[in-house]
Amino acid sequence: MNFIHDDFLLETKQSQRLFHEYAAVEPILDYHSHLPPKDIAENRKFNDLFEIWLEGDHYKWRAMRANGVKEPFCTGDASPFEKFEAFARTVPMTLRNPLYHWTHLELKRYFGIDELLNGENARSIWDRANSQLDSEDMRVWGILKKFGVKAVCTTDDPADDLRWHEAIAKSDCPAKVFPTFRPDGAFRVQAPQMFLPWIEKLYETSGVSIDSFADFLNALRQRHDAFHEIGGRLSDHGFNRCFANFCDEEEAAGIFDKAREGGEVSDLEFDRYASFLMVFLGRLDAEKGWTKQIHLGARRNANTRGFQTVGADKGFDSIGDAPQGDALAAYLDRLDQDGMLPRMVLYNVNPNENYAFATMAGNFMDGEIAGKIQFGSGWWFLDQKEAMEWQMNALSNCGLFARFIGMLTDSRSFMSFPRHEYFRRVLCNLVGNDMVKGLLPDDEAMVGNMVRNICFGNARDFLRLPL
Repeated sequence: MNFIHDDFLLETKQSQRLFHEYAAVEPILDYHSHLPPKDIAENRKFNDLFEIWLEGDHYKWRAMRANGVKEPFCTGDASPFEKFEAFARTVPMTLRNPLYHWTHLELKRYFGIDELLNGENARSIWDRANSQLDSEDMRVWGILKKFGVKAVCTTDDPADDLRWHEAIAKSDCPAKVFPTFRPDGAFRVQAPQMFLPWIEKLYETSGVSIDSFADFLNALRQRHDAFHEIGGRLSDHGFNRCFANFCDEEEAAGIFDKAREGGEVSDLEFDRYASFLMVFLGRLDAEKGWTKQIHLGARRNANTRGFQTVGADKGFDSIGDAPQGDALAAYLDRLDQDGMLPRMVLYNVNPNENYAFATMAGNFMDGEIAGKIQFGSGWWFLDQKEAMEWQMNALSNCGLFARFIGMLTDSRSFMSFPRHEYFRRVLCNLVGNDMVKGLLPDDEAMVGNMVRNICFGNARDFLRLPL
């Protein structure tokens, strides 16, 4: 039997039927990704297996470094095949790492290759995969169609002019593509070398002259409006921790002015400024009925030498251990007291915090919007089988699992859509085994309908994208 077979990860007959009859047939709504809109607009053709599979993949770089692979073969100037061969040699060492599952699932689904990748067959697999990349089915639009992708939400800077999204909207792309408002640049008051050029770019894009903090907020509002106009309905933030040390606009303006003048912003001032901005942005989302996503708990750029050598998002990040509950409660409560708490998805990357997140979501359900505050799917280091089960069990025990909006790729790669299949198999195995044990009714239609909704319908209804 091939490693990736029809019942991969499905341990019982109930699990197998749930997957094949209810989960596998559902379309994909990938509501959080880092796919480049330019590649979608231009229906990118990939030149080789490196471009479509290894380019920008920090999961693979981490594994390769751990296997003694030198940096030129990860992020450096080695040739595309040399980098692929170095990864192929690493794959047998990834047994019991999720990369082993993902690697072979992706080879099978994209190229029909069933072999177990290693250094010996790297050249053969490279040649066979590359020979398929000339097909229209392996360009971006063909991939979206092949995997039944109904919609994709990219992650976009407010200072971006959204021209690629405008081009996609006018094209024959088989999937809807929407921008997600990710205002990281607005928070960089402690890094003037990044903050000041970003403000200039925001001015150029928004057309709002930024002479004061009030102007700055108006420019953010203008870009928020522009995102909405083209179909955006989600925002996103990625923080090590939640901000809830609130201040008024006058104090925040003083900190903003200090940063614009090149002054040094203290950690306390940053905390106050960021807390004010998060409340302002939360209100913008609430006014338009958007969904705010907050990713919490990472420890970024822990390796200073690695960060200085190759930069951010290159595989030098880990799980952080900062407690999240108190600040998260204060932030949600502040918006709720103002009657401006938007729909939210809270993503946690530290499994020690799973029950804190799951129970915190329940504090702010309003009795009107089903599942208004979502405990989001396993993220980053937790988007693998065991941690997906942890997240789903915590959500089930503390909330309404049947209202869960399911999985996303959070990926920069067009070869990541099988992550949805992987999640669906884990989901069906979890609840199918519960049926066998008598923990759930042996009612396939009822449980299957829940599975179907978690795979697609709940996200479609909750996010209210203009599909």
